[in-house]
Amino acid sequence: MTSKLRLADRTNDIFPILGFVAAMASLAMPLNAWLVAFILAGAVVAAVHHAEVIAHRVGEPFGTLILALAVTVIEVGLILTLMQAEPEKAQSLARDTVFAAVMVILNLLMGLCLLSGAIRHHEQRFQRTGIGAALATLTVLTVVTLVLPNFTSSIPGPFYSATQLGFVAAVSLILYATFALVQTVRHRDYFLPDGDAQDEPDAHAAPPSVQRTAISGALLLASLIAVVLLAKNLSPVIGALLADWGAPPAVLGVLIAALILAPEGLAAVRAAKADRLQTSLNLALGSALATIGLTIPAVAILSIMTDLPISLGLDAKSAVLLFLSLIVASQTLANGRTTVLQGVIHLMLFAIYLFTTFVP
Repeated sequence: MTSKLRLADRTNDIFPILGFVAAMASLAMPLNAWLVAFILAGAVVAAVHHAEVIAHRVGEPFGTLILALAVTVIEVGLILTLMQAEPEKAQSLARDTVFAAVMVILNLLMGLCLLSGAIRHHEQRFQRTGIGAALATLTVLTVVTLVLPNFTSSIPGPFYSATQLGFVAAVSLILYATFALVQTVRHRDYFLPDGDAQDEPDAHAAPPSVQRTAISGALLLASLIAVVLLAKNLSPVIGALLADWGAPPAVLGVLIAALILAPEGLAAVRAAKADRLQTSLNLALGSALATIGLTIPAVAILSIMTDLPISLGLDAKSAVLLFLSLIVASQTLANGRTTVLQGVIHLMLFAIYLFTTFVP
């Protein structure tokens, strides 16, 4: 077991360096697409691993905040890079990716966490106050950014005018910053797991040294640079591949969200299995909030500066699925207890979303 952990650590140390070297090389010459995809996936996993190392050093709830921010930086970098690489397809990319991330988090990730935790522990508990605040913030952000553009009248939907886009970006930043302040400073005890639920061996592990944390910080930065530059190199290949398959444009958003959220999702599921559902929900909802609260402002700035219109409003089918997911999530998290049933419901909601994406 120890040898496997050491091998995993070495792999996570190698991929950031390998990714950075490949990213620099891609600026001078074309690279094999499959090699780029392999290195890109490894760099994403390594980035989240090193964010976890830093998070373990600083402790909860700052740790989940750092993880969410690291994932969001990768996502924003990918979206902005792909938007600049293929402007003709950029109008709906941010919307599709943000919506996909919200559906993955609210339904797939939360469903897996609830189901895996309930199978092992039957019933799990969490603090309703902090999770309720996170869900309320998420509801406002999703509706204002993904639904309201369809009903404004300054310009025809699903677009915001430049003034409206700037205002919504400011609102998103204010809401996310306020939530982060509440989570980490003013009411951080609302987001802390119960002390009796620390059954996972990693929960009792000594925090990494200052030297190890500094190394992880440097490798995290190298991973982020590698992800952004390699994504730009890979984007034409992905677009051509999806076109050959006849896949709808929204599938690209699903692929980006799945790639970015996979490592963090595994961490959340591990925490749920260890009866630390509070940590799982902090990770899930924190990632969803960071995705909208930081991605939309970044995309809005790019749109305004480059005069590139972006389509944010969802179609009717997607809006219905979003509202249904938010309503079900509010019911799931209403009483501070979860069972197998809630997990299965959320997984079925994700299956419906995925099916209607490929078969609209």
